[in-house]
Amino acid sequence: MPRFRLLVAYDGTDFHGWQRQEPPNLPALRTAQGVLTDAVSDLMRERITVDGASRTDSGVHARGQVAAFSIADPRIPVSRLVMALNTRLPPDLEVRGAWVANNSFDPIRNCRSKAYSYRLRHGCEGRPDGLDGRADPFERRTTAQCRHPLDITRMRTAAALMIGTHDFRSFAHCPEQRESTIRSVHTCSVIEPSPGVVRVDVAGGGFLYHMVRIMVGTLVEIGRGRFEPESVTEILAARNRARAGPTMSPVGLCLEWIHYGTTDPTIAADSVDGATAPTASETA
Repeated sequence: MPRFRLLVAYDGTDFHGWQRQEPPNLPALRTAQGVLTDAVSDLMRERITVDGASRTDSGVHARGQVAAFSIADPRIPVSRLVMALNTRLPPDLEVRGAWVANNSFDPIRNCRSKAYSYRLRHGCEGRPDGLDGRADPFERRTTAQCRHPLDITRMRTAAALMIGTHDFRSFAHCPEQRESTIRSVHTCSVIEPSPGVVRVDVAGGGFLYHMVRIMVGTLVEIGRGRFEPESVTEILAARNRARAGPTMSPVGLCLEWIHYGTTDPTIAADSVDGATAPTASETA
């Protein structure tokens, strides 16, 4: 049975997360998986199950979500799949690539690493543009707001201490739901893409529930001077959620990419639109 892999991007503001949700005796909630599944099913003229690599929360965005589905009779060549699906999708969700994948490809189990970014405007109170803490109307869907000015140097020092393999129980919501809270963070960096804006980039083998948002919340507390940068080591050792910073709003969080190894075994053919299949060095 042919299997297809999709690269998907969406503005998560008006979605109840990625995963399809159908409450008993109630209409299904609008989710990215649900909308994409309906579009694929409509195109293929039969009910299809579309699996996703990352179960992003309500309000979280994605540039590099990976999805996959199988169908006995595709009805349409992979070269036309992107265009055919996008004509059936709303403006806040887009398919950016399509490939033929190995029949065994599982977007969750085959994932080797993934990356998120968190975008935050800080020092909003008393801004010269007169916003005084209000969200910039051009950023309100993708950038979180912090009224307090942040010390980027302190945040960078702390971010470096989050890199490595640690028990991230202090940085997880409902950690008891996982067999292990040990995770490997490959990179954690704090950059300033423009004046007054901070972006935290985090990549790793996998993340716990709300882990990135709590990591960023802790960095914000350090940037404000409420925690010391070196306290990250103590917070990790405590294995206690109460020791870390707050869970940041989902508005600033974006799933950037998902990788599947140095020689991605899931791709069986080139992608549409003349692009080649992604490698480990590209955003999948």
